[in-house]
Amino acid sequence: MTIIAAILLFGVIVFIHELGHFLFAKKAGVTIHEFSIGMGPKIYSKTKNNTMYSIRLLPLGGYVSMEGEDGETNDPNAFGKKTLLQRASILFAGPFFNIIFTVILLIPVFMFIGTPTNSNVLGEISQNSPAQKAGLMANDKILDINGKKINSWEDILNTLQTTDGKKINITVDRDGKTKDFNIQPQKNEQGRYVIGIAPERDKSILNAIPSAFTGTYEMLKQMVLFLGQLVTNSVPGGAANAVAGPVGVIGIVSDAAKMGIPNLMYIGAMISLNLGVLNLLPIPALDGGRLVMLGIEGLRGGKKLDPNKEAMIHTAGFMLLMGLMLFVTYKDILRLF
Repeated sequence: MTIIAAILLFGVIVFIHELGHFLFAKKAGVTIHEFSIGMGPKIYSKTKNNTMYSIRLLPLGGYVSMEGEDGETNDPNAFGKKTLLQRASILFAGPFFNIIFTVILLIPVFMFIGTPTNSNVLGEISQNSPAQKAGLMANDKILDINGKKINSWEDILNTLQTTDGKKINITVDRDGKTKDFNIQPQKNEQGRYVIGIAPERDKSILNAIPSAFTGTYEMLKQMVLFLGQLVTNSVPGGAANAVAGPVGVIGIVSDAAKMGIPNLMYIGAMISLNLGVLNLLPIPALDGGRLVMLGIEGLRGGKKLDPNKEAMIHTAGFMLLMGLMLFVTYKDILRLF
């Protein structure tokens, strides 16, 4: 069942991407021949208003087949006949929808796990930590540390770092009663002094929404950093072992599904953002490569590139991507064994 959940999630993410292209193409009045989820042989199709909607056997992607996207055509509603802005919006819509979908997926995740508040009320106490051994409990409100008044979680973190690892006295309010605890801080892997406490978490949707935007931004920063490491060949463990194809992705999602819905949605958010960002790379055949071509057209004062030559460039890019996909899939299969 987890494999099925993984394939369905991957299919939904691809659907969201292609839906962005489809809706903006429809809005611009482009002739659309097919809206497909999956690649390879058809397993289901339905034609409506001269557009075929299909599901194909291999869950490796999808596409929106538009008239005049590659090559010459006389159709006045072809993709190539639309304005520069209309074509750019159609191409950008797919990645943009993936980014928005990332935020949407993260909202219920943060509603489930909660977002840390900046209050001085304790949430989770780590097992076998100095705080637990001393007797601190969840919902205790820290009033002062070594006599210094505490008003926020930031005050707690900053004060702990000024102790130089010496034993500290913490005064808390527990159910209206004041209690004192002597605790010995420990150094964590980052070299910071900790006692094993976590802040109280708010699980309301009002806090989940901004946290989803912040989480998406943090994911995006890590992704850009990773892409930079790929370009400079400085990925720890090697680039070939750090990337995954469809087989690897389905395996990752399958493992996440075993750990529950929140984990599955979080992994889905990461995959959606990856799909959106990677499609914006300036590589022929990808949305980013096509946007580069439109940018060149704009710099030429609206003079279009030869459609047939541009089609050849994108075809070459597509073949290169397919070769890369086969290589990554091969590595995925080796990892399975």
